[in-house]
Amino acid sequence: MNAIAGRDGAQEWSEDLLMVLAMTDVAVVLFGPDGRPSHTNATVDALGARLDPSAASGADPLVRLIPEQAWDAAARDGRWCAEVDAGNDVTLEIKLLVAPGDRQRRLAVFTDVSQRSAREAEMQRRHDELQLTYERLAGAQEQLLQSEKMASIGQLAAGVAHEINNPIGYVHSNLGTLQEYVGSLFSLIEAYAAALQEHGTPEQLETLQALRERLDIDFINGDLPQLLAESREGIERVTKIVQDLKDFSRVGRDEPMRPSDLEKGLESTLNIVWNDLKYKVRLEKYYSPLPPVECHPSEINQVLMNLLINAGQAIEGRGTLVLATGSEDGEAWISISDSGCGIPDEALQRIFDPFYTTKAIGRGTGLGLAICYSIIAKHHGRIEVSSRVGVGSTFRVVLPLEQPRAEPAAEHVASDQQA
Repeated sequence: MNAIAGRDGAQEWSEDLLMVLAMTDVAVVLFGPDGRPSHTNATVDALGARLDPSAASGADPLVRLIPEQAWDAAARDGRWCAEVDAGNDVTLEIKLLVAPGDRQRRLAVFTDVSQRSAREAEMQRRHDELQLTYERLAGAQEQLLQSEKMASIGQLAAGVAHEINNPIGYVHSNLGTLQEYVGSLFSLIEAYAAALQEHGTPEQLETLQALRERLDIDFINGDLPQLLAESREGIERVTKIVQDLKDFSRVGRDEPMRPSDLEKGLESTLNIVWNDLKYKVRLEKYYSPLPPVECHPSEINQVLMNLLINAGQAIEGRGTLVLATGSEDGEAWISISDSGCGIPDEALQRIFDPFYTTKAIGRGTGLGLAICYSIIAKHHGRIEVSSRVGVGSTFRVVLPLEQPRAEPAAEHVASDQQA
């Protein structure tokens, strides 16, 4: 046991205690009534030398690590314990002990827990890696489910369209024929009425007039063609919805990209989601003629659907949705602007990160925009975003008119070598 000479209170510690402390392998510092170290063991000197070889006493580097308020807490509770970064890749666990009712009898125990802390840090690092891997797997699973859902919708739409198109076709055709027949019948009725008017007896004319009034022929004559026209319009609307659903969810991800009409895709997608938007938005369209764009139409429609739904959800109450298209410098673009709540600057930098969402729990997974970003990146395009809180947001999808072609240089070299 090392005694620090010239300090009061050293004699108050029993020889048995000092002998026990001398044999322990943890660093122990006993404090005298003046609050300064009075005894230390050999471990204190070794540990103190690791921390500060230039220190006059091995206890000094250790005592400096004790926080100012730690002794007050130890005096109040009998003990205080914490881990402290001592520098030089050393982490110490410090325990302060104060004898009950005797604040002059105090000791500090310093234990090197660097290896334990390193193990805990390594375990935490591995835990974080596992958590990140789990989140990535969950994201991949979500994207796979989304892709499978889109494929299922496409197959369902194809089957539904096949089953519905035939009856819709003959109902539409029959309504057209019926409209022609009704026109012919009314023409015949009017001819009979004119002939009877000219050659009929007064009794016949009176009977005809009474029957015409009772059956309200004049009203039917005006209303029936309108009813048939509205019925044909309804059938045409159903036909368009089925066709839009087929165009929207066409399964073609394994097929090569082909020139497609982006405006038609936008209109088809808008038609699919319009039921969610029509009660809350005033729609404005500013379309410019677009050249064909080489892409997978179903994937681009998926992006547009997500952006349209997000725009609708950003608007509380009623608002404005503005759609615009254009092309320049070998690129085509579609912009979707809303008058909604806007996106804060701190969130704007992260909206395309997987699992990041500002929506309430249960309303979003944080994968929609991430999937949109990956789809547009695969098409060698980009999504531009501008937003102001309380004013609204604009998402602009930009796509090249033609996809980049692989350089044929390798093929030429191979041909030259064979020659």
